[in-house]
Amino acid sequence: MLKVGRNAPPFFLMKSSICFPLLLLFFTCAALARKPNVILVMADDLGYSELGSYGQEKIRTPHLDRMAVDGMRFTACYSGSAVCAPSRCVLMTGKHPGHAYIRNNSEVKPEGQRPIPLDEVTIADLLKKEGYATGAFGKWGLGPPGTEGGPLQQGFDRFFGYNCQRHAHSYYPNYLWSDDRRVPLDNNPPVPGHASLKKGTDPADPRSYDLFKGKDYASDRINEQVLDFIRESRKKPFFLYYPTIIPHVALHVPDEELKPYLEQKWNDPPFSRAKGYGYTPHFTPRAAYAAMISRMDGYMGNVFNLLKKLGLEEDTIILFTSDNGTTHLKDEVDYDFFGSVKPLRGLKGSLYEGGVRVPMIVRWPGRIKSSSVSGLRIGAEDCLPTILDLLGLRDRIPGDVDGISFAPALLGKPQKERPFLYREFSGYGGQQAVWTGKWKGVRQKMLRRNNKDPLKIELYDLEADIAESKDVAADHPQVVAKIKKLLQGQHVPSKLFPMRPID
Repeated sequence: MLKVGRNAPPFFLMKSSICFPLLLLFFTCAALARKPNVILVMADDLGYSELGSYGQEKIRTPHLDRMAVDGMRFTACYSGSAVCAPSRCVLMTGKHPGHAYIRNNSEVKPEGQRPIPLDEVTIADLLKKEGYATGAFGKWGLGPPGTEGGPLQQGFDRFFGYNCQRHAHSYYPNYLWSDDRRVPLDNNPPVPGHASLKKGTDPADPRSYDLFKGKDYASDRINEQVLDFIRESRKKPFFLYYPTIIPHVALHVPDEELKPYLEQKWNDPPFSRAKGYGYTPHFTPRAAYAAMISRMDGYMGNVFNLLKKLGLEEDTIILFTSDNGTTHLKDEVDYDFFGSVKPLRGLKGSLYEGGVRVPMIVRWPGRIKSSSVSGLRIGAEDCLPTILDLLGLRDRIPGDVDGISFAPALLGKPQKERPFLYREFSGYGGQQAVWTGKWKGVRQKMLRRNNKDPLKIELYDLEADIAESKDVAADHPQVVAKIKKLLQGQHVPSKLFPMRPID
């Protein structure tokens, strides 16, 4: 029984003094119990060596370089595929391309790509069940609006951006999607993604290119919605998927972003698309490409600054990567000038290293050691189990995923190398690849009718030859035999994306 003396404070004050520490403890525990936020950013066609932290010398990316200083940078990360849609499918579902539903780009008219089925489990599905607010902002590419594959049907509460990757070829369209409705942009008429100079115009006159400049830059609108989502969701854990369309061509960028690169006075001949396939022309294509990447870096700076302002920095895990390597369209993007995939072989569309080895930077202040670098081989399919593992949800990882959590590596704990990494791609002639230890086996042109040996395996020692310049298959028949078994065993036939020689 509580005894109160003559000089004791009134009971309600004593009660308050007792309760206040208990309330403080309660709210402190509640704050500690909150799950971290997750931001997963995927650039579009960003090459392995196009960030300063990966050796780029011409393109300025200060915010992403700072992210690498604050977190961990991986030197052997592989995108889900060599082109857009299948890479996104691997990232979202955690299944490698031999098991994933989408294995190549496949357009659906009037707008969109082949939809993933409703029963596919995405990372957004899993986190939504755990009470996360979920939002996707940028380019979707896994199912038209209203289909089973649309973002709102695949675990996202909010979507803003392009549904269709072809629509995303223009940065100045006349609409974007907000959830399941079109919202207009102030581009009338819209700037096409594919066009040529008007007949009779002078390609040496910069004014000839003015018709490819719009007013309302779609990537600005998308970044604004990203920031709004963070503000609106700050009081509960959120998962933000940010598949930005930069730096995929066409070369569209506001003039103010060009100015620092025009001052470099590079030898920068115009791209006028006089003949052949290509995107819209640009008077200074080298400056435009560099400016686009810097614009994307600025968007990331906006995200970092807002997280800091809202006090969410230490509560937010950020992963940044790319969907494949740099485009092979050299007239638009001079990958040799920028050293975009240096020292790697291959570009977008190829399972050689330059087509699929991409940046991966992960930041979680106070948990991931700053300025750390890992040579661990990881793949896009690993993001799903890694995120769940970091959130303490390891038991929620679906049993049918191919991904392996690299959370131990991020947290400075011992982690074994994965036994192998597998890729297949029915596009660009048909390809397969497998990485195991220092070895990489790759098949090329498997679906070309004039290929007399579609199952031929090229073998490369990536420790000695990262540029894949010397095929050593003839010298290591036992290694080739092991890789052959993996190539066959990891492929489950797909009626939608057949691989004739191995089906």
